[in-house]
Formats: sequence, structure tokens, C-alpha cells
Amino acid sequence: MNIAHWLNDAARRWPERPALFRGTEQVADYAEFARRVRVRAAFLREEYGVQPGDRVALFMKNCCEYLELFYAIWWIGAVAVPINCKLHAAEAGWIAENAEARLMVTDDGQVFAAGELPVPCTEVAVHGSLAALATAREALNVPASRNTDDLAWLFYTSGTTGRSKGVMLSHGNLMAMSLCYPLDVDQVSADDAVVYAAPMSHGAGLYNFIHVRCGARHVVPESRGFKAAELFDLARGLEQVSLFAAPTMVKRMVEEAKRQGYSGEGLKSVIYGGAPMYVADLREAVEVFGPRLIQIYGQGESPMTVTALGRQAIADRANPNWERWVASVGMAQSCVEIKIVDAQRHAVASGQAGEIAVRGATVMQGYWRNEVATRETLVDGWLFTGDIGYLDPDGCLTLTDRSKDVIISGGSNVYPREVEEVLATHPGVFEVCVVGEADAEWGESVVAFVVAREEQAVDQHGLNEWFVSRMASFKKPKKYVFCAELPKNSYGKVLKTDLRLWLKERSAAAV
Repeated sequence: MNIAHWLNDAARRWPERPALFRGTEQVADYAEFARRVRVRAAFLREEYGVQPGDRVALFMKNCCEYLELFYAIWWIGAVAVPINCKLHAAEAGWIAENAEARLMVTDDGQVFAAGELPVPCTEVAVHGSLAALATAREALNVPASRNTDDLAWLFYTSGTTGRSKGVMLSHGNLMAMSLCYPLDVDQVSADDAVVYAAPMSHGAGLYNFIHVRCGARHVVPESRGFKAAELFDLARGLEQVSLFAAPTMVKRMVEEAKRQGYSGEGLKSVIYGGAPMYVADLREAVEVFGPRLIQIYGQGESPMTVTALGRQAIADRANPNWERWVASVGMAQSCVEIKIVDAQRHAVASGQAGEIAVRGATVMQGYWRNEVATRETLVDGWLFTGDIGYLDPDGCLTLTDRSKDVIISGGSNVYPREVEEVLATHPGVFEVCVVGEADAEWGESVVAFVVAREEQAVDQHGLNEWFVSRMASFKKPKKYVFCAELPKNSYGKVLKTDLRLWLKERSAAAV
């Protein structure tokens, strides 16, 4: 089944329900949303010859037209290739070439110079094209027929550790992911307003489906991105606002809320994931926003759907298990099962750390034209995530780190996240990221990159004293690097590769 049927059905059931908003201004109800999609679909097919299975790349900031194009692509049975809008044009061009995209849609149609896109990929503007679209014959009254396993979304991984890979997500994957949301994450009603403050090319965009299915409102901020103060204004004006946010966005929301004296009016839910949320930060967020925070853990390869931790568990600070629960990422979502395996991929006992493996209806079809990586990652239906963690007797999953991020110092494993958790509780630390650095004596040594709060003075001596009073001394950082900010991708993940490269270059320069 084609997931575009969900929009077609919503338009038939609730044609006059508000659908698309630019800020607080409504730009389309569901009938108009579907009409625009049909026109765009006809235009893509007639003007550019897009056929079922063809790839269409989207390289632009959030906008209402992004959703229209998503559904127009699926309406004709083609494949959406959303690209992180913060990438360099050369990186986006590589993705278009790898995906063999027929079209590259950008804001103004002028991002790429002649010869920068692979033949026969054509750049086309999304804005200012409504007059041209109006000349297209409004056809395709119903979405093209698609099978459950047909490709719908080609998601390119963030590439924080190397060249990104194309994750193949089918219509069935997207439906299974979406149906997990009201079961395991948050209920959805027609009164809800989902705000796209994080990039629509990533997790925020994936949450469109269930909100379309339920006839809810879709809101793109006027800034087309994330601004905490703007979000709060939208929440007050629209009410019942939900959004997906990376932990770094939640931190900024907390800081702005404290500055304003805002306590969450109009805000329904903040679903966070994609990077670690440290217990100290979560404690402060709960104090400010109350029972509005929900955690999910997933990967592009099983999008947004490995585990979830509900709002009540996060908000119930009086529960004796609270600290253990919020240090976890919750329990398996409805469509997946989880196991923890050792280096030989044999299941390990409860409480023992190992690689997290996932199986279920949300797991990708494989990597686009990369059979080697697919065979390494998908084995007998199990997705081997590369993440390290353990399951407790209650079934709660706790992440320790990515397997490639574990630091082996003097023969002992040091998990960066446990070091970060301790340092993040220091009142003078705003953000922290821990990586390993090559060390002739120890193999690797622990290095902490620290962003300090403006009002607090922090130094290596004070941080080490704080650390050794709370965790084994052999895990403490050997070196601290104080910086104004941490490098992140648009999804809010810290680019540890950049930090390791910086250390390596500085070491080489010193030699």
C-alpha cells in the first residue's frame, strides 16, 4: 500500500480541517493540501517524466511545500531523497549521484552551478512555481499502486563517522513506524499541531505521517527552523503543540523558558532523541516544563522506533526508580524486539553490556546499492545497530555508547557517555563531549570538550575534583578542551569525528 493513501483518506474524511500552517497563518486545509499534492504530482510526471521508482531529492530548509512535495513524490510512486539542508552543495551532489536522482528540488533552483549535478539530474525551484504548476493537468486522482516493500524514503545517514549510506525505507516501514507512535510515544488528535522546528529531512519529517493520518495540523515556523522563543509563541497561539527535538534543542528551550518565566503554556509534548540527554539536563527540563517530555531511541535504519520512555515515567521524580529509568531509553516499541549480543553476536544475559540488535517491521530493507554494508548490518532479519547497551530485568534499555566510540585506555573500557553524565552535572558545565585520543602509553586517553556556562568559572582542577568524587579515577579525562560550542550536524548530534580530527591535527602540529 502507498502511504500517500493516508493523505487522500484524510482529505476525503475531513476536507475542511486545518492542515498546513506557516507560523500561525493557515495556508491550506486538507482538501487544499491534497489538491496541491495532485497538481505537483502531475507536474513532476508530465514536465520531468518522473516515473514510479524514480528518486527525487529535496535539498532545502523546512517549508509547507516540503510536505506537498513529499506526498506528490509518493503519489506517483516515486522515492523521496531528503537531504540535510546544512550540507555543502558538493555533498548534496554526491548524494544525488549515489541515489541516481532524476530531480533535485531546492528553494530557488540556483544552488548548483552547471556540471555540479550528475547527468541527467535537473535542479528545479520549489518556490515561485505555483503559476507553472497551475498549468499542469490535474490528474492522478488517487495515489499510484505500491507494494508494502516498495521503496518510499531513501534516507542518507548523517555521515558523522564517514561517507553516508542510503537507508532504504519502504512504505511498510514508514507505516509500521507511524503506528507505533500513538501506541508507544504519544496519542494524536485532530486538535494537535506538530511543529517542524528540527529538519524535515530527518526525524521531524518522519512524524508527519501519523499526524496526517489523524487529520492534525502541520506547522512550519516562519524562521523555517528552530528558535526557542518562536516555538513558545507558536505554542501559546496554536495550543496542543508537539515537536521532535534533539537534546541540544531541549537545552536551549529550557534556557529560554527560564529567561522568560515560561512553563509550557500551549505545549503538549516534546519528543526528544537522536543524541544523549543527560540526567542533569532532563531533571532541569522536567522542573521547567513538567510532564511534557517523552524520549525515543531509534536509528535511520529503524527510524524513530527502537524504544520509548513515556512522559509519566520521566516526570515522576518521586518514584524510587526514577534515576534508573531516565538514564535508560525506555522499553521496546510495539513493532520491534531487542536483544543484546557479544562480539560473536551471541545473546548475553540481562544486565550485561553488548551490541544492541533489533528485529521488526520498522527495520530497513538494506543500504542502497551497498550489499557489503547490508550483509554486515542485517543478519537473519536482525539489525545490528553498532550501539552498545544493556537490558535490565524490567526490559529497560540503557545505552552506553556507539561501539566505535568506546575508549580503551590501559586495557580498560571507558564509555564516553558515563564520563559525560558525571561532568554534565557540574553547575559550571553547559555541554560536554568525550572522545578518545591516541596515547603512546595508555593506547587511548580520555579527552573532554567542555562548553562552560557564562556565569560559572570552570577549570581542569575543579572538574577533576568533581569527577573523582563521583566515579572511578581511571575514567577521568586526562585533558580538557574548553570551547565556545561543540560542532553538530543539523540533527543535533555532536560530530565526534571532527573533534578527533582536531586532536589529531593539533598533535601532528606539535610534533
